[in-house]
Amino acid sequence: MNIGVVITTYNHPVWLEKIFWGYLAQKDTDFTLIIADDGSKEETKKLIEKYATQLKIEHVWHEDLGFRKTKILNDAIKQTKCDYLIFTDHDCLPREDFIETHRKYAKKNIFLSAGYYKLTMPVSLKIKQEDIINQNAFDYEWLVQQGQTKSFKSIKLRAKGFWAILMDTITPTKATWNGANSSTFKQHIVDVNGFNEDMSYGGLDREMGERMMNNGLTGKQIRHQAICVHLDHKRGYDGKETWEKNRKIRQRVKKENIKWAENGIIK
Repeated sequence: MNIGVVITTYNHPVWLEKIFWGYLAQKDTDFTLIIADDGSKEETKKLIEKYATQLKIEHVWHEDLGFRKTKILNDAIKQTKCDYLIFTDHDCLPREDFIETHRKYAKKNIFLSAGYYKLTMPVSLKIKQEDIINQNAFDYEWLVQQGQTKSFKSIKLRAKGFWAILMDTITPTKATWNGANSSTFKQHIVDVNGFNEDMSYGGLDREMGERMMNNGLTGKQIRHQAICVHLDHKRGYDGKETWEKNRKIRQRVKKENIKWAENGIIK
């Protein structure tokens, strides 16, 4: 199984470099990073070139014409030869067993659903490469010592081994396609024509997952096993109008059992 990790990015090389450190620390090293770049400037390109000497990287870029995440994702899917794809973002720092866990549970006709543990901005800034190498960045007690706010959601970090498997078995949280941490075979995505390019920020990942479920896929929850911590950032592209537009598209997908995105990989 040829694994590709699709990482969306836009002009945030400081966070992206931390993410590269996370993938350099992976126990399973047989993967390709596919950078789906929504129009970043030269600094990001130079950073990618630097780490391409240590990691296998494909850089898929298009011109910055505003928020076009769905289009760059479709371009990345179309161009890569990897047959199993993990989707995440440049602000999601993977624990050392991230690739290993997705590979372990990969199976035809299912998609894997996980998420992240959100860090505060001060803690996000404090994380150095050595904290990723020694995995302190994923240790709840260490994070609290750095100033991280305590939360019941810390069970994602604290559950290990049998307990993590048990938590994923009994969790009431529905398995959904989450752009920060989900995976499936490329063919399953191609079968529904990828991401809907009519969608902007707000639910665009969920919508594709809903079409895949309409097409027969089942979601499997691994939120306590495939661990990422989320580096904080502002969201200047968020807005009520885009959420409302996307909500209506998703309602139609559910009501009409839509499987195929008309404005997807194939136009």
